[in-house]
Amino acid sequence: MKRLEEQYRILEFPDFGDERGNLVVIEGENQNIPFDIKRVFYIYGSDSQVIRGRHANRRTQFVLINVAGRSRVRVTNGRESAVVELNRPRMGLFLDTMVWKDMYDFSPDSILLVLCSEHYDGSEHIRDYNTYIREISQQP
Repeated sequence: MKRLEEQYRILEFPDFGDERGNLVVIEGENQNIPFDIKRVFYIYGSDSQVIRGRHANRRTQFVLINVAGRSRVRVTNGRESAVVELNRPRMGLFLDTMVWKDMYDFSPDSILLVLCSEHYDGSEHIRDYNTYIREISQQP
């Protein structure tokens, strides 16, 4: 089983700011994002008491970016856990497959942008934590 530190990492995107404002560039296909982006969605209007995510994915990799406001992401592989605060629009959180994720503590102005390596397929989601633990314990 991989160590958690091998399953997520912080990404920093180029920021081309000047007196007109800031421009952050994000490109797929191993430019800034380590996959071809096939799906994009964003979460907004969640308050600080809401927990989103609560699942792992068998095939999909993600990059999470708070383009406005902030949120926290708890990641775990069933043995190790980490919490990352996303609080800058040029900061991304890469999550590999089979990482359990909980997004929470959303600021009132939070907009959490999510880039995905796969199109949506509900059958690849693991939404029960005990099932997740069983599946990862069977991995080499």
